[in-house]
Amino acid sequence: MSYDYDKIEVPEGGEKITKDGDGLDVPEEPIIPIIHGDGIGKDVGPAAQKVLETAAEATGRNVHWMRVYAGETAREKYDENLPDETVEAIREHRVAIKGPLTTPVGAGFRSLNVALRQTLDLYANVRPTYYLDGVPSPMKAPEEMDMVTFRENTEDVYAGIEWEAGTEEAEKVREFVEDDMDFDGVMHEGDIGLGLKPISEKGSKRLVREAIDYAIENDRDKVTLVHKGNIMKFTEGQFGEWGMEVADEEYPDDEVFAAPDSLWEEQDEVDIPEDAVMVEERLADAMLQWMQLRTDEFDVLAMPNLNGDYLSDAAGAQIGGLGIAPGANFGDARCLAEPVHGSAPKRAGQDMANPTALILSGRLMFEYLGWDDTGELIRDAVEETISSGKVTYDLERQIEGGEKLGTTEYAEAICENIEKLS
Repeated sequence: MSYDYDKIEVPEGGEKITKDGDGLDVPEEPIIPIIHGDGIGKDVGPAAQKVLETAAEATGRNVHWMRVYAGETAREKYDENLPDETVEAIREHRVAIKGPLTTPVGAGFRSLNVALRQTLDLYANVRPTYYLDGVPSPMKAPEEMDMVTFRENTEDVYAGIEWEAGTEEAEKVREFVEDDMDFDGVMHEGDIGLGLKPISEKGSKRLVREAIDYAIENDRDKVTLVHKGNIMKFTEGQFGEWGMEVADEEYPDDEVFAAPDSLWEEQDEVDIPEDAVMVEERLADAMLQWMQLRTDEFDVLAMPNLNGDYLSDAAGAQIGGLGIAPGANFGDARCLAEPVHGSAPKRAGQDMANPTALILSGRLMFEYLGWDDTGELIRDAVEETISSGKVTYDLERQIEGGEKLGTTEYAEAICENIEKLS
């Protein structure tokens, strides 16, 4: 049964994407909801939309876009930040894409992005990090980076509960911890802020399962579980334990190899079955080092929410910054693609922002639909455009002899390369 939309215009053509077993039934002309976003979203949203529909048409498909609203545009239409019918449109049509959103002070949300992920149970934030030829990078060999991070999306501090220092509630929690739970002397005297951080077996296992399945399907050699379990043994540490249980108990030995004792020291040589995916553990602080020193040794990373936020941004820096870093949120037969970067309101409406991250997020969305040829065409066209020196201001100032293009011009250049390459 279709939702009765009030202020959303449903395209006359196209068909809904529907669930088929554990996967999707994708028509040749799907209806896809799109949120252009706040700040530079008004620039990069339409630009990315044009590139994505050009690539779809070049591979024999047609996207029927359905504009939906959140953030600033939603306040203008609905006088609220996240209307129910926006959520229902994404829920009903299963696959959507959005630009960056800004959560205003006093909006009732920690983050509109987090609210969408939690409301729709989009539990896996997936960020492929790979180098595009021609992008300036601080690293000597940025091409060694080809890593996919799986960040748990619904738990950890992003779903945590906090009590403000000096409040009656904080004092009640403190008394409970110190008196009833017998942890006296752990906290300093005086006012103190307190927080609760949930990490569950269900949330951990389904995230790790998603990462392992991805590695198997995409011929990746290794999945690394990243956490701080040496300090937080019953949250982060249990994430690692539960993840290794998935690897050890749910997959055949010749398909997935759960590496022993890989957390506390460098992995010794082990006899791994041929073609099996190895699953190992690493500490989060050490992983920040290994990402730079031994970049090519890592394939797929899976981690709790906060670690995933830090590590995926650090990975993006190695290949040139968040302006080109794509991402998407996945649930059960559901996808909401989005770039990693923020809304940069100071640059809004100036036709100068870089839409690459949103375009490549669209590539990830198309691959989720099974449109791998469309995704490869997008990547190739973006890389061809950047390597030729035709870039937006953020990259042009770092490239000797580069040609500075506005957001719209840059998108048009990519579209021209799509047509040439198809």
